[in-house]
Amino acid sequence: MSTVRVAFTQATWTGDKESMIALHEGWAREAASAGAQLIAFQELFYGPYFGITQDTAYYDYAETVPGPTTQRFAALAAELGLVVVLPIYEEDQPGVLYNTAVVIDADGTVLGKYRKHHIPHLPKFWEKFYFRPGNLGYPVFDTAVGKIGVNICYDRHFPEGWRVLALNGAEIIFNPNATAPGVSNRLWEIEQPAAAVANGVFVVANNRVGLEDNEYGTEAVNFYGSSYAVGPDGNYVGEIGSSTESELLIRDLDLEQVRTVRERWQFFRDRRPDAYGPIVAP
Repeated sequence: MSTVRVAFTQATWTGDKESMIALHEGWAREAASAGAQLIAFQELFYGPYFGITQDTAYYDYAETVPGPTTQRFAALAAELGLVVVLPIYEEDQPGVLYNTAVVIDADGTVLGKYRKHHIPHLPKFWEKFYFRPGNLGYPVFDTAVGKIGVNICYDRHFPEGWRVLALNGAEIIFNPNATAPGVSNRLWEIEQPAAAVANGVFVVANNRVGLEDNEYGTEAVNFYGSSYAVGPDGNYVGEIGSSTESELLIRDLDLEQVRTVRERWQFFRDRRPDAYGPIVAP
């Protein structure tokens, strides 16, 4: 069967880590009950988006992999038979911290992790204070439901990552986000569909939603959700998520479309890596 039922979430910060984890555990159970085979959470799902400030107190959200949250969701994945894409704040060692997504297979096996490559540093997105750039390349994980990859938030602005993931065999690329209103709104509409078409893959892009004023008061960022899945033909799969409300979204992705679209648009056949040297020049 080529169709994969995928769940993905967009949530507002509740105010504490444990209730965020419990919320997402509940969504995983709801998704599994609805027949979902995979669930993907938003960027840094169990905490606030702390990049709006530079405060060492938020280092306390970092965990090792494996660690308590990874182990908790590995057990849940095995119980539910559900693949999980789990974006966390990772501590590799004290002072060496990454924005990471752990991929857990349906039997609870931790298949590996992706570390965010591109780290922004601008007002209210002070991420270089918290994260080192990723150093694990662009792994593709061979899960119970197919081959998947991950690009995290700001990574989506860089076309090379999408292409490497597709060349490495990804059929679905997950893009967890913390994206706020402004100049990003139009990019949110066009970048992931363009990446899906250019690389003949499904893209699942989910974004935080709501105002985190319970953490940051008047300095809070109001995330706009609008999560969606898009096919290799560039068309949305189902509706776009709410721009204001937390929700669980479930979509059926027919992976046979990857072959259909790639045979129609022979971008991989016609690409010219021998001519692209300048794009990797420092």
